[in-house]
Amino acid sequence: MNRVGKIVPPKKHILKDISLSFFPGAKIGVLGLNGSGKSTLLRIMAGVDTEIEGEAIPMKGINIGYLAQEPQLDPDKDVRGNVEEGLGEMQQIVNRYNAVNDAFAEPDADFDALLAEQAELQEK
Repeated sequence: MNRVGKIVPPKKHILKDISLSFFPGAKIGVLGLNGSGKSTLLRIMAGVDTEIEGEAIPMKGINIGYLAQEPQLDPDKDVRGNVEEGLGEMQQIVNRYNAVNDAFAEPDADFDALLAEQAELQEK
């Protein structure tokens, strides 16, 4: 994010001149008072809010999971199912990784192939 700003009518600055970058694999937290722009910042980082000043461009190969503060929940899913929906492709990778780990218990498992796939999934 480079010099990001967000203005809402009537010309109120919610965010002004924010620049952020993160190391690969970093876990971040956003702290602040009510109404200070935390949710707006996260929506911008997730690419949900694109009407901004400056630029917010994620690094190539990065995956962003986003669960809205007041999401439209699927009533046919439990809490876990609704949260996993926000994980997108990353959840598919985790599911495949778990399946590969389970396959190690099979008596006729091809350990070399499983280890290779496991390593590939871990890199993602």
